[in-house]
Amino acid sequence: MATEATLNRSTLARRAPPRPDLVLVGLIAALLGIGLVMVASAPLPTADGSVSLSGFYHQAVCALLGLVVAVVLYGTPLEVIERLRYPLLAAAFILLAAVLIPGIGHAINGSARWLSLGPLTVQASEPARVMVLIYVAGYGVSHREGLTQSFWGLAKPVAVVALAGLLLLAEPDFGGTIVLLVTALGVLFFAGARKRDTVVLAILFGGAAIALAFAEPYRLERLSAFLNPWATARTTGFQLVQALIAAGHGGLFGVGLGESVEKLLYLPEAQSDFLFSVLAEELGLAGVTIVIGLYLAFVLRAFAIARRAASAGHGFAANLAFAVGLFLGVQAFVNMGVNLGVLPTKGLTLPLMSAGGSSLVVILASCGLLMRAAREAEATASQGAASRRKARRTRR
Repeated sequence: MATEATLNRSTLARRAPPRPDLVLVGLIAALLGIGLVMVASAPLPTADGSVSLSGFYHQAVCALLGLVVAVVLYGTPLEVIERLRYPLLAAAFILLAAVLIPGIGHAINGSARWLSLGPLTVQASEPARVMVLIYVAGYGVSHREGLTQSFWGLAKPVAVVALAGLLLLAEPDFGGTIVLLVTALGVLFFAGARKRDTVVLAILFGGAAIALAFAEPYRLERLSAFLNPWATARTTGFQLVQALIAAGHGGLFGVGLGESVEKLLYLPEAQSDFLFSVLAEELGLAGVTIVIGLYLAFVLRAFAIARRAASAGHGFAANLAFAVGLFLGVQAFVNMGVNLGVLPTKGLTLPLMSAGGSSLVVILASCGLLMRAAREAEATASQGAASRRKARRTRR
């Protein structure tokens, strides 16, 4: 029966009509569009005091590339992605290890997160984290019985994720590690892991995160700056102070597009990590509320797709949809929390909005996988409904 159901679903996935989730498309387009506008509104200053739109052009090209990848993945049956989960996991570890090798990895601002491929610079952790989550989504299907019945059934995939996290920490990328671990635990819990096992591992990871935060001097400095940024406003608290000034200056409706003062060499990384602060200054509380609402709607839509896929018996699609929604939601929450002074400073981009070629391409690729999950869940549900109607007619 299981084999027959798998074959039916595989056939259906290949024959499913191209019926994209228009609500999801609208949310992605809105976030991407606002992001492009804000990147253009926060141009990079040049040595002569003028501004350059090179950051916007780069973002636009990466957006087009990401959309092409998303379309390709939307047309790829999820059974293919599921079969490739182990090669993708291996590729993730190769990428995470490669950036740590002198001569291969490329360090920027003290972090070895990039691979130089000729004229291109790729942040290896971006695709690697999604590849690890694809493995986690597949594990939740292939090992569901062990996952739901024993602690070790949960501990095994978590150990794999933790190993990836250690490689991320070696870069170092503390924020990326936290997002990956939180998302992986959430997906495994959604896939059927017992609550007590999940809580135990969450506590262990929480304790480890606190220990790591106190283990490195620069993390302690960031924590101190977070607790009292004004005391170190010219040193470690500079970024947070400027971000708070930008948010306060924006008021209710903002100072207007292109009119931000903080982006003029006051706020570091105005196009990437702190783009949300520029948005808060130029569009005010109204703009901030709209953007938060769009992210919340995206996450809820992804979770709804996951529930629909689970109800239709499409476990991998359900786990993958939940993973994409949670991953994007957690990263957006962390970035916005940092910009508003709710969380300590972390080098994470705002998904679909911040400047960052690797991040944008990978997030759009993830959206392509999410849309494919929605397509297959809808097709499976439609087939089930048709079968039930046929059965009722037969009984009559």
